[in-house]
Amino acid sequence: MYFLTTTDSLKVILADTTLTAQEKTAVVAEQVKNMTFSDILSMLAEWGIEIAAKVAIALAIYFVGRWLIGRLVKIVNKVCEKRGVEISLQQFFKNMIKVVLYICLALTVIGILGIDTTSLIAMFASASLAIGMALSGTMQNFAGGVMILLLRPYRIGDYVEAQGQAGTIKEISLFNTVITTVDNKTIYVPNSSISTGIINNYSQAATRRVDWNITISYGDDVEVARRVLIEMMNSDKRVKQDPAPVVYLTSLGDSAVNISARAWVDNADYWGVYFDLNERIYNELPKHGLHFPFPQLSVHVEK
Repeated sequence: MYFLTTTDSLKVILADTTLTAQEKTAVVAEQVKNMTFSDILSMLAEWGIEIAAKVAIALAIYFVGRWLIGRLVKIVNKVCEKRGVEISLQQFFKNMIKVVLYICLALTVIGILGIDTTSLIAMFASASLAIGMALSGTMQNFAGGVMILLLRPYRIGDYVEAQGQAGTIKEISLFNTVITTVDNKTIYVPNSSISTGIINNYSQAATRRVDWNITISYGDDVEVARRVLIEMMNSDKRVKQDPAPVVYLTSLGDSAVNISARAWVDNADYWGVYFDLNERIYNELPKHGLHFPFPQLSVHVEK
């Protein structure tokens, strides 16, 4: 049985684990009943001072914590800018750091106020697990987006081929990549699939090789074809001379001789050179006695 009538005695009663909630309530009511008015005022004053001290400490830690979080976010932002991290990834890092640190700050402040944080942490962990399971596909896209932004297999403006789609990268977000095709279609590709698949990046290197596969008739002079093609490629100022353009006889087909002409150009000039020389090849080769053969099939009829 408790007979103390101070604030400390009430704390002892409330902290006693051998009593049930009803028993604690009854004991506290009995103790308060036996207290004088001055005892009650003294108890309230002690509680008020204690609560005020906790609130003051909690507020001080909150404002100092906010200042420290702001400073840390600025430092992270400067480091990301120096290392050339993508804007979207910078924003992600800043938001993630803010969320984690503010959760820690909130739990610290709540703990200082005397509230048990164990149940809050358990509830937060359970909610995070449930949300993670419900958004597993979205989280895979998110993880893929982080990997793409960190490893940079492509950048905005690159011409790529991935997941059966080809076009220019217009936007890289944390969940999908936006591609614009040559016929101006906008395609949204999930980052989870594009980050784990094969990516052909045609813009990563400064130069690109242009190939023309040409067929001429049997009996045509291959050396003449080689000379004409080399002259055409060399006459175009967009064609690089190092490495120099080359022409190879690649194979002997059923009804044609297959020739490959190859030249190196800047990435930006690829399609212009390809289409321009296509037209010149079609117009120039026949002028030098060279022919483009049609597929032929020999049929023997037996009587």
